[in-house]
Amino acid sequence: MKTVKVHAPATIANIVCGFDILGLALNDPSDEMEMSLNNEGVIRIAHTDDYALSCSPEENVAGVALAAMMRECKAGSGFDLRIHKNIKPGSGLGSSAASSAGAVAGANYLLGNVFTKEDLVRFAMHGEKLASGVKHADNISPCLCGGVTLVRSIFPLDIIKLSAPLMYVTVVHPQIEVKTSDARQILRKEVPLKNAIKQWGNIAGLVAGFLQGDYELISRSLEDVIIEPVRSMLIPGFDDIKQKSIKAGALGGGISGSGPSVFMLSKDEATAVMVEDIMKTKCTELGVEFKTYVTTINYDGVKIITS
Repeated sequence: MKTVKVHAPATIANIVCGFDILGLALNDPSDEMEMSLNNEGVIRIAHTDDYALSCSPEENVAGVALAAMMRECKAGSGFDLRIHKNIKPGSGLGSSAASSAGAVAGANYLLGNVFTKEDLVRFAMHGEKLASGVKHADNISPCLCGGVTLVRSIFPLDIIKLSAPLMYVTVVHPQIEVKTSDARQILRKEVPLKNAIKQWGNIAGLVAGFLQGDYELISRSLEDVIIEPVRSMLIPGFDDIKQKSIKAGALGGGISGSGPSVFMLSKDEATAVMVEDIMKTKCTELGVEFKTYVTTINYDGVKIITS
């Protein structure tokens, strides 16, 4: 049977002010998968990592996404999937999206690319619903499409890929877990109109900054007055890391997805490395174990490698 290898990139959702609608893909880290067809019409999943995730297709985000695909597929084939996760679950770096998106992208290739990217997003959102209780595409879209994406609508699905200038991304992942479902529970149900207006301005400014390659506009627009003030309380040292990073020259940044990872965008690698040092110093002061990445935007998304 034909076998493919899949690399599914980590992603940063929200990009500060774009809750559930903006996301970008990273070149590092990425999950690794190996997929093949089977003639039994079943989904079999194995994990080679140490995260003790369920291999039951009904309890695994990749399995749920593949099942959604198979319901619309006439081929009658099943899939054997081995997953090695380099993106830790609960990190805020799109771990569930990488599993869901990588699985359906690999399966689609094995089936002869019968589905569109938009179809794959629809299927992968079933995995996100299993993980967080809500269908959302702000991680899945950049994972599949690469670069920076805007989810204008989910029902009906409307995804726009945005151009973006070269930027370096520094990420610190404190080794604590913040579940997306828990992080959603603490959000306020109502938003003051003045805050909503400010947030809309920042989202529009950030999109315009990406499209125009305007670093100063990007920097001014990286402000969240609705989600970050609440979620940042779950992340040790967040405010100090953000303030010192911006002072060191970062354009800005914030919580990656629902956290606990924190990211900062920079125009050049030297600044990104200085920001990494700030993150390391703060986490060490707090006695929190951590992992850091200095990387760039992945403009291609999921990568399929044929054997």
